[in-house]
Amino acid sequence: MRTYFYEIAMLIVILALALPVSAQRRIPKDLSDVRGFNYESAETNDETEHWLRYNPAVAERDLDYAKRLLLNQVRVFVTHAAWEKDKVAFRKNLLHFVRAAYGRGMGVMPTMQYESDEWKDKTAWPNSREFVADLVATIGKEPGLMIWDVDNEPECCSLPPTPENRLHMEHAVYMAKVFHELDPITPVTIGATFAENMIDMGDAVDVLSFHDYSPTRAQIRATIEKAKQYAEKTRKPLVDTEIGCIARANPYDIALQEHMQAHVGSYIWELMITGYWGPVHGVFYPDGTVRDPSIVAALLGIFRNRGRDVVEVVPDRENHLTEVVTKNKKWLVDPNADWKTGLDLAEVSANLLEAAQLAAMHDPPTRQVKLLRSGVPDMPALRAMLQRFTSMLEPYQLPPGDPRRSEINAMQKDLSDADLRMWFVSPFQSKEVL
Repeated sequence: MRTYFYEIAMLIVILALALPVSAQRRIPKDLSDVRGFNYESAETNDETEHWLRYNPAVAERDLDYAKRLLLNQVRVFVTHAAWEKDKVAFRKNLLHFVRAAYGRGMGVMPTMQYESDEWKDKTAWPNSREFVADLVATIGKEPGLMIWDVDNEPECCSLPPTPENRLHMEHAVYMAKVFHELDPITPVTIGATFAENMIDMGDAVDVLSFHDYSPTRAQIRATIEKAKQYAEKTRKPLVDTEIGCIARANPYDIALQEHMQAHVGSYIWELMITGYWGPVHGVFYPDGTVRDPSIVAALLGIFRNRGRDVVEVVPDRENHLTEVVTKNKKWLVDPNADWKTGLDLAEVSANLLEAAQLAAMHDPPTRQVKLLRSGVPDMPALRAMLQRFTSMLEPYQLPPGDPRRSEINAMQKDLSDADLRMWFVSPFQSKEVL
């Protein structure tokens, strides 16, 4: 009996070894549910510095921010320079990060950065084997490891690729073979700058990955469709590992909406507002506040209405806009105007501007008021601010008798102040009560 079971066990092992390597890999069937982000700490300026100054508490803080947004994948750059500087610390930090992410329900896609310009010299390509082998030994068996991204944008940024790009792409394909050899379990991808170049390198990978920062919905859709058609043809899972850039006319909410509607998983660039990319990328500041709440909403699948059925905002519906404009003008011509009163008027004005979306939010009016409050009194600055806010509000004043005014506003001239206070204190009472 023992001999029989031994023979069966050996047969299973032999059959397993006889299977192609790809059949043994844990290749996901579908990545459409990926809600990912690229990550570097906000306190650092590049990927190498991220690891050299790695702070476990900061990483956990940031991953907690991502968890609040229900994100489930993280792409993080792993650099040869950081590994070479201090291999022991690097292994410890990388292992901590992968486990911290996994503990929050997130898979990790390490993205390789090799020794600078190594790809230009084919005789130097084998030099990275030690780096790769150490990475596999460190996190290769971690359940949080999802996919190796063996090279980031090797063809950046030409379409069609230049001869130099072609060499870099050849290096990426070579590294995919190295990872396949040293890690028989984890799937491999190459983060291509363009879908066309992803297709060019498609035979070398288990997972198809492209980047898209297109400036119009039509271009985004066309790129996604091209990538999806190739994925269906090759029966390989597909994901977009970089989307979203303020400076490339690729708003996060639009890019996210298009990918969600196309059922293609994606990773935003990037979670944190970092030292280098911060002016044009990122969601969170270190304290957990955000640059643009519309990005947060989009990550949760909630998008701005851009259709025909938008309800017009009427900030002067109840006369409050006209009232503050009138008070602002009175304050502005008063030679003995009070500082605190002016600040309060500025705050009311700022709240109306923001609530009704009448002001650009790259520098929110309420932020301007807050900064002025926190400093020493500066009457010229306050006057300039109130003049600016008033000029922004005035176009939205409603003339007397405008039908957009609320019924209660139309009744004000026939009601006493006491009656109006009763109305506002008891808003659910019928008009007969008055």
